[in-house]
Amino acid sequence: QVQLVESGGGLVQAGGSLRLSCAASGRTFSRYAMAWFRQAPGKEREFVAAISWSGDIIYYADSVKGRFTMSRDNAKNTAYLQMNSLKPEDTAVYYCAAGGVLVRVSRQYDNWGQGTQVTVSS
Repeated sequence: QVQLVESGGGLVQAGGSLRLSCAASGRTFSRYAMAWFRQAPGKEREFVAAISWSGDIIYYADSVKGRFTMSRDNAKNTAYLQMNSLKPEDTAVYYCAAGGVLVRVSRQYDNWGQGTQVTVSS
């Protein structure tokens, strides 16, 4: 098990940028695939991005491709989501997740953070 804590959310105008961080506890962070999901009010949780344990494979949702960049620093036990050119439709609670397999499906991730709110104003 690994405990995850997200930070970096906030209010930003459309076109702006935010960088989310996901700090993990435990010594086995580097063994986990990491992912970001988001959930807007009244909508299901959706996949945003995922990165392999080594960082050499990264998946993105089509809706964020070219605007968001996911990365990780295993020495710091932290994963990141750099979000540029933000749009009002990016408004959601963003969750960090860790799991044993690099997939886009939320149910395959066993460890979740508490979420951080991102609000993009038009």
